[in-house]
Amino acid sequence: MNFMRAAAAILQRDIRRLLRRRGQWTQPLMFFVMVVVLFPFALGSGEITASIVPAVVWTAMLLATTLSLEEIFRSDFDDGSLDQLALSPHPLPLLLLAKAIAHWLTALLPLILMAGALARALNLAPTPLWTLLVTLLLGTPVFSLVGTLASALTIGLRGGALLLALIVMPLYIPVLIFGAGAVNNAALGLPTSGEMFFLAGLAVLAATLAPFAAAAGLRSRLS
Repeated sequence: MNFMRAAAAILQRDIRRLLRRRGQWTQPLMFFVMVVVLFPFALGSGEITASIVPAVVWTAMLLATTLSLEEIFRSDFDDGSLDQLALSPHPLPLLLLAKAIAHWLTALLPLILMAGALARALNLAPTPLWTLLVTLLLGTPVFSLVGTLASALTIGLRGGALLLALIVMPLYIPVLIFGAGAVNNAALGLPTSGEMFFLAGLAVLAATLAPFAAAAGLRSRLS
């Protein structure tokens, strides 16, 4: 279908653009690494560090994500292609969903891969380590989807980066709580299905609602 090809073209274009501009995805990655690595130096005790690894990783993931959200629409806004996107005959929510997927693949997937290596280096046991990776795979799409919505609402605003962070932080906190909670439960041998289902439900809800809300917000900003 034509709109599927258009969405695929946007996805491919955004991925190529972000890969060419290495700073857009390497800066959040380096920030994430620094935040996680600095905690052992601050805390000292390896045992205490291992017990808080899930919270450290999820908090660093949340903070690093906010660094990349402003870039979702910046290039399109600067070169004028954002207006063409909004005026496209194809469903705008689907096109914005493609942009959210591109952001997740280029900005958050590298963070997830790095999170696994860092968590293992901080002595996180195999079972909670795998739980951490699964929760990140379930929860971080919510970051990209909600971030796309917030970026659409703040594009072109003076001080938009700060406003964007203020918008997304409260919406990210439930993901952080349930993501870290699932890993802690896994470390204690407790069931994690409740947290997993909650994260999956949030991801489905965000994928269903965020593209439409982002489309409405983008049209409002450009009108």
